[in-house]
Amino acid sequence: MTTKLPDVGDAAPDFTLSDAAGAKVSLADFTGQNVILYFYPAAMTPGCTTEACDFSAAKPELDTAGYIVLGVSPDAPSKLAAFTEKSGLDVVLLSDPEREVLTAYGAYGEKQNYGRTVMGVIRSTFVIGPDGRITKAWRNVKATGHVARVLKEIGLAG
Repeated sequence: MTTKLPDVGDAAPDFTLSDAAGAKVSLADFTGQNVILYFYPAAMTPGCTTEACDFSAAKPELDTAGYIVLGVSPDAPSKLAAFTEKSGLDVVLLSDPEREVLTAYGAYGEKQNYGRTVMGVIRSTFVIGPDGRITKAWRNVKATGHVARVLKEIGLAG
């Protein structure tokens, strides 16, 4: 049985996950706000560090425009805390060790890695509007340049 992946116009699957400090964070906490929800494979890897640092660098502009940034990976909260500290990150990172939220958004599954088919996190980003519906979706993206593309497509960059 194939589950339909959430797409533009669909209600974003709700979730509650732990942040780097172990506090519970729910998508519902941000009802009425724009949320950029991005999924990445692993903290402290080169591509994931690039993406997280790019989102952190864009945070002042995103804050001004009313966007909240949430990053999700299978990493434990303690690893997220170390990643945040080591890389000077300024975005909320959430832990999904059971991969339930990753799976609900189609960000976990079969992917190609160096020519082999493996199960893993598929780097993906979603913009969720104030009404809880997905307004933009990017799947299977490359880390480098992705944040610039997101900013451009939501009207925050030239």
